[in-house]
Amino acid sequence: MKKTAGTISACVVLIVSAGAGARAAPRRPRTPARPGVKLTPIVTGNNDFALNVYQQLAAGQDGNLFFSPNSIHAALAMTSTGARGNTAAQMSKTLRLPTQNPHEAYAGLLKQLKPPKEGGYELRVANALWGQKGYPWIEEFLKTTKANYDAGLREVDFVTATEAARRTINAWVERQTNDKIKDLLKPGVLKPLTRLVLTNAIYFKGDWASQFDKKLTRAMPFKLSASRTTKAPMMYQKAKFGYTENNTAQILSMPYKGKDLSMLVLLPKKVDGLADMAKKLTAGDLAAFAAKARQREVRVYMPKFKMTSQFSLKQVLTAMGMSEAFVPGKADFSGMNGKKDLFISAVIHKAFVDVNEEGTEAAAATGVVIGLTSVMPQPLVFRADHPFLFVIRHDRTGAILFMGRVMDPRNRSVTGSFFVKPDTTCATATQNRKSACLAPWRQPAGRLATGNCPAAYHRKLPIAIISGRRSIGARPAAARQNRLQIPREYL
Repeated sequence: MKKTAGTISACVVLIVSAGAGARAAPRRPRTPARPGVKLTPIVTGNNDFALNVYQQLAAGQDGNLFFSPNSIHAALAMTSTGARGNTAAQMSKTLRLPTQNPHEAYAGLLKQLKPPKEGGYELRVANALWGQKGYPWIEEFLKTTKANYDAGLREVDFVTATEAARRTINAWVERQTNDKIKDLLKPGVLKPLTRLVLTNAIYFKGDWASQFDKKLTRAMPFKLSASRTTKAPMMYQKAKFGYTENNTAQILSMPYKGKDLSMLVLLPKKVDGLADMAKKLTAGDLAAFAAKARQREVRVYMPKFKMTSQFSLKQVLTAMGMSEAFVPGKADFSGMNGKKDLFISAVIHKAFVDVNEEGTEAAAATGVVIGLTSVMPQPLVFRADHPFLFVIRHDRTGAILFMGRVMDPRNRSVTGSFFVKPDTTCATATQNRKSACLAPWRQPAGRLATGNCPAAYHRKLPIAIISGRRSIGARPAAARQNRLQIPREYL
């Protein structure tokens, strides 16, 4: 059997009505499609966004990390088609969307991401809108999302059949991810006042172009830090790969079958060097590394790893400058329904990655060139035996599809800011209809924080953006304890 790396990520955006009586906004016509839309600006925006999200997530937690910036970016870009005024300006700046024809550019990118029939790998990106049956959506909003994101409107009944709507959306997510993501929307997430759910799902599965031999995989030391070491299953092969390096890191490009996608691995030269390296890293650096990589014979030691990650991104996106979209009364999504009564209440992302191998006879052929070492330079050694960063990129466009870091190959379950309070509203204030309160919240690191429940919130109805990923194993006890402190309306 062949070495296979599978990656699955899904993003769901929930938009919920936030009141009535707001004045209608003028309808903005969709820019007619024009041939020859350049992809470079949208790819650059996607990649800049990827690094910005990584920096935010990495700064907020220790341990392994994995997410799909492309999935998050696509879901928010699709949502931005209905944003207006300062809300639209903030979203555009945060997402680094091009000023000219951003949604047409996204359509071009999605077209380029479709693999050829004989590509040798699976890569699927799917979008959909789930709207309240009979709700008066602006026609131009529906046309724009359909034409550029292939997100057709599917009507469901959130008002009288909330549970049936939840099951319908979950079934769609399961189909788009080969049944890897089940029950994405938990009971109680959707409300009778939900008006729109925007979903994005991305699924990838590929074989290495140069495969590892399972017979050569064995437990070897992995340095968790300069003072701590564990054992991890380490794969090995000697083959030609794209390779470059600088003063701080070795960079290895490992292509997948079909050569359209590759994993770019950044290995710090210092055991504890990942944090400093990542802080200075830019999307331009990643593009330069990929361009500078030259085919060299390399002895590769790579740990097998599998992980899941889940994050609440509301605070991350707010810190990145997209604050107004989350504030009822200020958020302007009037491009969806002609009124300013919608806002975003949560953005939750889930992702799953599995890098493993099953050895084959052909994979052992990588050792054939040993007899030439006397007349050729010794092969380079790329020994990923300490924390490293990895990126799965679409080489034809340069788009970053997935990104993560490996701090401990043994750790499969990663929980990020998902269990941080989703907002400042507490269940007691909501139940007693109090205008404000102070309540302590325990964050994952054990820190306590207090926040006010704004009076305006209780007169509004929340939006949610949820991005989904499959979880493996039991949730840690600490995480369960933290979750108990989240307001009941979010459980």
